[in-house]
Amino acid sequence: MNEINLLAALEKFEQQLQPSLLTRVCDPFLQQRKIELWIKRDDLLHPIISGNKWRKLKFVLQHTLLNEKNSIVTMGGQFSNHLHALAYIGKVLDISTSAFVRGERPESLSPTLKDCHEWGMQLKFIARSAYRELRDVRKLPMQQINEYWLPEGGAVKYALQGVAKIIEEIDISYDVLCVPCGTATTLAGLVATAPDQKIVVGFAALKGRGFLEQNVDQLLAGNIMSNCSWVINHDYYFGGFAKTRPELINFISFFQQQTGIELEPVYTGKMLYGIYDLVKQGFFKTGQRIIAIHTGGLQGNRGFVNG
Repeated sequence: MNEINLLAALEKFEQQLQPSLLTRVCDPFLQQRKIELWIKRDDLLHPIISGNKWRKLKFVLQHTLLNEKNSIVTMGGQFSNHLHALAYIGKVLDISTSAFVRGERPESLSPTLKDCHEWGMQLKFIARSAYRELRDVRKLPMQQINEYWLPEGGAVKYALQGVAKIIEEIDISYDVLCVPCGTATTLAGLVATAPDQKIVVGFAALKGRGFLEQNVDQLLAGNIMSNCSWVINHDYYFGGFAKTRPELINFISFFQQQTGIELEPVYTGKMLYGIYDLVKQGFFKTGQRIIAIHTGGLQGNRGFVNG
C-alpha cells in the first residue's frame, strides 16, 4: 500500500472514532465544597486506541507516512499502552512496528504483549540498563532508511498537535485542566494550547521529580503560544509506576460505583484520587470548574487481576 492510500486509510480509521464526551461528576462531596468536576471521556474514543494514545499517535503517523517511512521502531514496558496502541494501528494500516521492551523476556507474555505480538509487532527484550540508554538520543540504535524512531510514550512534538484537539473539543468554560503524566507529553500538549489564565495540573504516575518538568520544557521549546500556568503534582504516585495501594484501589472502586466510569490504577485512577484529596485540602478555589482528562489505557487493568 503506497503513502497516499495509507493516509486515506488513516483518515478512514479516524472517522470511525466515537465522540469524547464531557461528563459531570455529581458527587455530594464535591457539591458541598462547591467544586465542579467534569471528565473528558477520551476513554470512549476507541475500544483499543483510546485516550491520549490516539491523540499522540495521529500526527506522528501522518509525519511517518509523508516522509515515506513504512516502519516504526519504539520502546516500552510489558504493559505499555503506547506499544499496545501502536501495534494495533500498525496492523490496521499495514505499517511494520517493532519495540524494545524493558527487561528480560518472561516465560509467558503479558496480555498487552500477547496482543502486540498477534498484531505483528516485533518484540526485542533488552536489559533495563540498556533500556535506560535508549532514552538518550546519542545512544539510539542504528535505524534503517525506512524506519521512524518514536521515543517512549510517543514523546515527540508531533504528538502535541493531536493533544491540542482536546482543547478544541471542550465547549464549556473551565478554570483547571487535570491530566495524569507518564512522559508528560499530553500535559505539554495541553499547556501549549490552553487559553490564558487557565491552570493545567499534571499528576505524576511514577516516582521522581524534575525529569517530567524537563520533558515538558523540551517539548515546549520554541512554543510561543504557551501562556497558561502549569504544575506537576508528585504526591500521588503510590510507590512508583504501575504500583498501587489499598486506598487507591478502594477509591477506584468507589468512583466507578458512583459514576459508572471505569478507571485504571496506573494513570487516571491516581489523578482522580489526587483531585479528590486536593479538594479535601482546599487546594482548589470555591466555585472552580475542573476538567479531568481520562487518558484511557483500560487494557492495562488486565495486569491487576489480583488488585
